[in-house]
Amino acid sequence: MSSLPGLLDLLPQTEASPLKSQEMPRTKGLLLLATGLAGGVSVVWYGLYWLLGVRFSALLPVVFNLLLAVNLLGYLKGGNLVLFRNVQLGFFLVMPFAAQWGMGSFVAASGLCLWGVLAPVGAIMLVGVGQSVAWFAAYLALILISGVVDYALAGHAHAVPAEVSGLFFTLNLIAVSALVFLLLRFASVERERTQQRLEDAHRLLQAEQDRSERLLLNVLPGPIAERLKRGNQTIADGFADVSVMFADIVNFTHVAEGLSPQQVFSMLNRIFSTFDELAQQYGLEKIKTIGDAYMAAGGLDEGNSLAEGLRPDYTAAIADLALAMRDLLHRDFDVNRRHLDVRIGIGTGPVVAGVVGKNKFIYDLWGDTVNTASRITGEGQPGMIQVDEATYQRLRDRFDFTPPLTLPLKGKGDTVIYRLLGRQAARPEDNGSAEPAPQRA
Repeated sequence: MSSLPGLLDLLPQTEASPLKSQEMPRTKGLLLLATGLAGGVSVVWYGLYWLLGVRFSALLPVVFNLLLAVNLLGYLKGGNLVLFRNVQLGFFLVMPFAAQWGMGSFVAASGLCLWGVLAPVGAIMLVGVGQSVAWFAAYLALILISGVVDYALAGHAHAVPAEVSGLFFTLNLIAVSALVFLLLRFASVERERTQQRLEDAHRLLQAEQDRSERLLLNVLPGPIAERLKRGNQTIADGFADVSVMFADIVNFTHVAEGLSPQQVFSMLNRIFSTFDELAQQYGLEKIKTIGDAYMAAGGLDEGNSLAEGLRPDYTAAIADLALAMRDLLHRDFDVNRRHLDVRIGIGTGPVVAGVVGKNKFIYDLWGDTVNTASRITGEGQPGMIQVDEATYQRLRDRFDFTPPLTLPLKGKGDTVIYRLLGRQAARPEDNGSAEPAPQRA
């Protein structure tokens, strides 16, 4: 059986039948195994019958082997596996009965017809349970025919000593049982191997799916990714209340002029990767990076609503994120090796959010709130965090601000803004509100 893989490689790979490609190696292996075992045993039977002087029955194993060989050569030439399989099963079914009839009776032939059971057993493993019924019915029909003609042939049966007949009964039972066992064992082993291959393929597919899931979640918020996977072609939502933040690295273009592309990338990657960690820590959504600017938002969770006065504290979280980003660049020079600074702007109000495009899509925000946050960022100074009126009104009891300033903003005219200095000292009624917002799953 260990040589079967090598033998399988010699068989044609083209197939005119509709058999599934994954079943072909198992079918070829079973046919080769059954053919080899049956052919080898028939040679032994030929020698024993010849020694007993039963010439006709002795020649039948030779004819059987020749027919098997001719059928195999026909398959090697034509490549029709279905024809090869059916002819081989036909030989396995008919030849034992022909040999038994040549010897005259069940007793004289020592139940040689038992070998015919290889046909329906092989059919179960090769063509399926449904089609194997016909093969088993044919086997039963030949047994019934043998039973009917047994009396008529008994008078012409060869005289076989009782001890020889008993020996052949034993050999036939052992050989047929052994062949059926080996075929079933081979089929079971191949099925287990196929199952293992399927499980391995499933694990690889699951790993690839998990990887794709992680990549998708790196591009889109979780709820949006789920909607996109469900096949929604258009994803656009309106949110009544969202806090948007822009963080712009100061003088980045001037600093980058003397650096190689690799150095520029490494510098931005260190800073923005740290910003990603902070955004995750405060439970906020990174939207995108635009050159040397970083955009994040809070309040984009599905179900975000002002109903019943309930609102997650994402505005305070985004203020904490802005302070953490600014302070990190001021103190951590492993991340900020070029001693860069940022200016940050925060706006709060309604936005429209959605997925843009079909290829290389991104999740983005639009609206006056976004424009306000962007423009007050551009009007800031290094290390400065500026917020609009709506953000100030929501945070003024927990954060320190400078007095209001009026800035002329493009497209908006004179706009009141406040500069965020930091959190106020924690008070008992704050209930620990100074802690970062819980990290989202």
